[in-house]
Amino acid sequence: MPRVLEPQGQQSATFGMGNFLLTPAEWILKVSISHPVRRLILTMIFLTSLRQTFSHPQCLDYQLPFKPFAHLEFCNQYEKFGCCDQKTDNLIAERYWDIMDLLGDEGYELCGNLVKDILCQECSPYAAHLYDAEDPYTPVRHLPGLCFTYCSDFHIKCHFVVKYLTDSKILLQSCDQDRLRFCNLINLADQDYCYPNVVKNNDLYSNLGKVVEDPKGCLQLCLTEVANGLRNPVLMLHSGDDTYRMFVAEQLGFVWVFLRDGSRVEHPFLDLSGDVLTTPWLGDERGFLGMAFHPQYRNNGRFFIYYSILVNSQLEKIRISEMKVSAHDMNMADRNSERQMNLTIENHHLFHNLFIILLEIEEPAANHNGGQLLFGLDGYLYIFTGDGGKAGDPFGNFGNSQNKSTLLGKVLRIDVDGSSEDGKPYKIPPDNPFINQPDARPEVYAFGVRNMWRCSVDRGHPVSSYGRGRIFCGDVGQNRYEEIDIIVKGGNYGWRAKEGFECFDIKLCQNSSLDDILPIYAYGHDVGKSVTGGYVYRGCQSPNLNGLYIFGDFMSGRLMALEEDSSSGSWKERNVCMGDVQTCSFPDLINHHHKFIISFAEDESGELYFLATSYPNTISPFGTIYKFMDPSRRAPPGKCKIKPRPVKVKGKKVPFVPRELTVLDTSIIPTRSPLKGMKFTTEPTVTRLLTVSTTAMSKQKMLNGTISKKSQHVKEKKAPLLKLKPKGKNASVMAKKKAPPHQKNTLQPTKNVVNVDEKNVETSLKGSHKGQKIKPIKPVKPTKLTKKDIKSITAKKTKKTKEGKVKPKTKAQSPQKPVARPRESDNETKQPVTPKPQKGSRQQQKAAGKLTPNKG
Repeated sequence: MPRVLEPQGQQSATFGMGNFLLTPAEWILKVSISHPVRRLILTMIFLTSLRQTFSHPQCLDYQLPFKPFAHLEFCNQYEKFGCCDQKTDNLIAERYWDIMDLLGDEGYELCGNLVKDILCQECSPYAAHLYDAEDPYTPVRHLPGLCFTYCSDFHIKCHFVVKYLTDSKILLQSCDQDRLRFCNLINLADQDYCYPNVVKNNDLYSNLGKVVEDPKGCLQLCLTEVANGLRNPVLMLHSGDDTYRMFVAEQLGFVWVFLRDGSRVEHPFLDLSGDVLTTPWLGDERGFLGMAFHPQYRNNGRFFIYYSILVNSQLEKIRISEMKVSAHDMNMADRNSERQMNLTIENHHLFHNLFIILLEIEEPAANHNGGQLLFGLDGYLYIFTGDGGKAGDPFGNFGNSQNKSTLLGKVLRIDVDGSSEDGKPYKIPPDNPFINQPDARPEVYAFGVRNMWRCSVDRGHPVSSYGRGRIFCGDVGQNRYEEIDIIVKGGNYGWRAKEGFECFDIKLCQNSSLDDILPIYAYGHDVGKSVTGGYVYRGCQSPNLNGLYIFGDFMSGRLMALEEDSSSGSWKERNVCMGDVQTCSFPDLINHHHKFIISFAEDESGELYFLATSYPNTISPFGTIYKFMDPSRRAPPGKCKIKPRPVKVKGKKVPFVPRELTVLDTSIIPTRSPLKGMKFTTEPTVTRLLTVSTTAMSKQKMLNGTISKKSQHVKEKKAPLLKLKPKGKNASVMAKKKAPPHQKNTLQPTKNVVNVDEKNVETSLKGSHKGQKIKPIKPVKPTKLTKKDIKSITAKKTKKTKEGKVKPKTKAQSPQKPVARPRESDNETKQPVTPKPQKGSRQQQKAAGKLTPNKG
């Protein structure tokens, strides 16, 4: 455990005014009442902060934006950072071309770009703001917020398209009757976020996708609560067996299994509370301190533990034992499988008792017990011991840490997959650095450490593997400095000659043979007084954190990070702070934690956690486990998917019940209000049901939301959805087209396969609330065009020939009418609407698989 706690007073935030001490609320009240000018200034500051409350990027699924994994063909302006992956981009493109089918060529040329820009706002990194989705209780808009000038231009040119974009009666009526009212409804109160102003705002886009920093450069992160009610949780680790279980150890001697769904197995994995030496004293460092699973645990079930014991009621020792999982329950250890080894420090020989001994080390004092166990990439077990306790390592002429003939104050390395010739149940790795020195213990791998508390192995960069295998440790200091070290073979880390970068023992420090390795980082006791080592983040869910070494301080509760300059090998400090309310305004996120940071952890996916408590003794159930979250960027959907191995649980599971107050104080995750049949990108698209009798009316019904989801279960064969850029032999099938409306109308009607509710729908500007029944509106026939439609859209009238093919009519035969873009079937080749389509026409673009409309 870290150092024993020191008394600390609590201070409350106060503001000075003359000879008075006021709380922040009282200060603001006094200033606002007595100083009108200051009141105005405070109001401006408040409004500025209010603007910042909505300054974080957010998607319609109420999650973070991301960098798409693949190129976006349609909404390519958001392919570097936004809210759409390739699948969602394809769905938006499909809906766009369905609308263009109803508009014809001239409607496409007039409104294609405008409609595309409006639909693609679902991919904007600020989509939640454009659609009023910040409030989880408010239904989402059907249309994004458009700036008034842009909306007016859109209404003048393309007001007839609105009926294909929404079924809101308010919007449709205002669109037909009053352009001013329509644009006021569509507009947003904050003009920085309406489109297209939002894409022109340098403040919003300058650091988009980067970790949020406060004015002092502190990285703002958020947390999620993972577990609670623990008694001084000293470690959490996974077993590496693809089950994605987490094993959490309490200092008291209990180890619990937490499943991926957050629940806990009711019975403990291991109960050593009867053997572990610990007390309920505040800050007692003894107890169950370390645990490590064998790299082949899935096959051999072996794991190793490190804990304090009391022999004959007076001799304190550290015991390192091997155990196995039960053959009958994968969530319970075999208590009778413990193997131990006892090497006494005084006489250097083995003695046997009732157990096969693995390792025991006598502790001269109650503090500085070390406690870390881990397996390196070489497959060997690393053991991190303390210097024996007391203050200043007073043992011998130069202390235990500099004495290679003792196991205290060392990093030990042993091979647990064999036994030595002298009867030890482990072997010495042949490349251990001091194996041939007669005055050194062969187990010693590195020395000169004081009390290393929490070490970790770097997984390495996910692509280049840079840094893979490095061992990072936090070494607790004495009076002045705490330090972070990278462990190397044979390294001398300076204690007690040095503390951090400074001399502690002047005589030893000036010894030319010291040849010590300096820490990569050290900080003074004005920052914290007991370092807790952490991990280099190598997870998937928060890409911005990759490569950051995140650690903390037990006493001050401060979180910190180090960033490496790979070219020079130096490390730069990056302070970590909790994001403010605005930054962490996402479901289930919190921005606070308990003060006393006991340990850090990493799950099987590489995601990072830490364990903290508000009262650090072995019987107080205030220990909580937190998971780090970056509120500025997430991984693309589907990238972090895993397939856990099934876990058989015998007995009951205790469900996880959060205790911490989240920023939003709600677990409701809002999504777009699902209109029946309307193809929203945040929910699975309703498959279009096409038969030979389907007309253009059915297409408009789908756009207006009149198709019930219950009508998906039909017996007739369904036509596949339109795909982007079909390739290969099945290109004609993937790009299958529907027959033009005038062609379908001439065919014999068949049984309708779509169930249509004839009742009117109750709509509003933002749609219905969750759980509210939505009634489909009456379909509007596309063949009955208004005068405005006729003036805006013209196309040549076509007729069906006896052979069933489309041939153009001459101008003398009939007036021009809108023409839908023809579709080709599996066994037909595409026939052009016009004899010679002009270069850049909509037909050519779509036939070539180019879904981006021609911008002229």
